[in-house]
Amino acid sequence: MVTSASTVPERARSSVPRPLSAALGVLADGIVGEPPARLHPVAWFGRALQEVERAVYADSRAAGVVHAVTGVGLGLVAGRLVGSTEAATCLAVAGRALRETATSIGDALEVPDLEGARGLLPGLVGRDVSGLDAKGVARAVVESVAENTVDAVVAPALWAAVGGAPGVLAYRAVNTLDAMVGYRDERYLRYGWASARLDDAAAFVPARVTAGLVALVRPTAAGAVWGAVRTQAPSHPSPNAGVAEAAFAAALGLRLGGTNRYGAMVEVRPTLGSGRSAEPADIARAVTLSRDVGAALAGTLAIAGMCAAVRGRARRLTRTTPARALVGGPSR
Repeated sequence: MVTSASTVPERARSSVPRPLSAALGVLADGIVGEPPARLHPVAWFGRALQEVERAVYADSRAAGVVHAVTGVGLGLVAGRLVGSTEAATCLAVAGRALRETATSIGDALEVPDLEGARGLLPGLVGRDVSGLDAKGVARAVVESVAENTVDAVVAPALWAAVGGAPGVLAYRAVNTLDAMVGYRDERYLRYGWASARLDDAAAFVPARVTAGLVALVRPTAAGAVWGAVRTQAPSHPSPNAGVAEAAFAAALGLRLGGTNRYGAMVEVRPTLGSGRSAEPADIARAVTLSRDVGAALAGTLAIAGMCAAVRGRARRLTRTTPARALVGGPSR
């Protein structure tokens, strides 16, 4: 009689495939939104990383590397503590908050309440908003929705699908590092270098996935999206924000880019897209596009997760099938 280790039943795995867990986390964010600030991992990371900066800051790249590595380590540990990929993804994804903030600014512009819109804008952008007119606010919001669709939706979901809870919260830590020290001013030019480059690397693939999803959900503009991403995005100072903004500009038929002020610094961004300038009404269109991208991402991840579950079940059934069934019966 043929004997085999495969005749011993294997304990069934109860875990949900990571891509499906990531999809569920994206959907959960759409339902429940952001947790209170005192419970939010970004707030925890921010406070912890402020202490790290106080302890290790020096005007050097080496000190910045220590800061960045510590931040990633904190994210990995937090992911291990949370354990659940679904919960960690829901904590890390901020699609609902992005859409609500952008919509609030659009509503203020429609009143019109320009000062109110300017007051809400720092929740999305880091540029100087004091001199922006309604069109300038609209452009800033559309650009931020595009960029943050990568940073706050697509990237965390993809990192959850690949690395589970530790992966997605490590990504969130990287994104927080960049938001805190990834600047080109005198204090952070060298110290923030490692955090900024790490964030660029972590979002490189998600930015391009975002552009692909934009083309998928706006098929009539797919050619324009591809052209803008291929020919215009490389001139943007960010290797990832430029891709997302070019894709959104082309899909929405807008022209983005122009002069931005960051304190004493003035930055002239390249033109992205070939349409008209953004208007307040375009904020709602950008929000809808971002929501559609998130839905397409969740659907794609869910399908991938269910396929992985089916394959896993088939493999387990194969391994647990009695050996005699595989060889046609008992030996004589």
